Amino acid sequence: MNRLSSLPIERALQVIGGRWKLFIVFHLLERAQRPGRLERLIPGISQKVLLQQLRELEEHGLVSKTIFAESPVRVEYALTPLGETVAPVIDMLHRWGIEQSRAVGELHRLTLCDNSLDVSSAQ
Repeated sequence: MNRLSSLPIERALQVIGGRWKLFIVFHLLERAQRPGRLERLIPGISQKVLLQQLRELEEHGLVSKTIFAESPVRVEYALTPLGETVAPVIDMLHRWGIEQSRAVGELHRLTLCDNSLDVSSAQ
């Protein structure tokens, strides 16, 4: 396991920081996903980077990997109970991003990921 900081905020950023990890967790909150589906859900991520990020999330206890003994072999990734605790963090970051964009007059530029969020109330 990569050596993680003893400072809580730095540790959290090491575990869930980076360009793709929160997107991966976001999509795993819905349900377990196969790597190919995650790749389609996250435009711009390469297969290599996706697998690397999944490995790191697994190493830090947020994601579990299930290998099904089928032909061909099927692999699914799911959040662990610890991984599910990141949901409020993602929600807070989402809401903060809306507020920040509103404060600087760029709300019109946002692409809202959460269909349950009423876009008219965000504006």
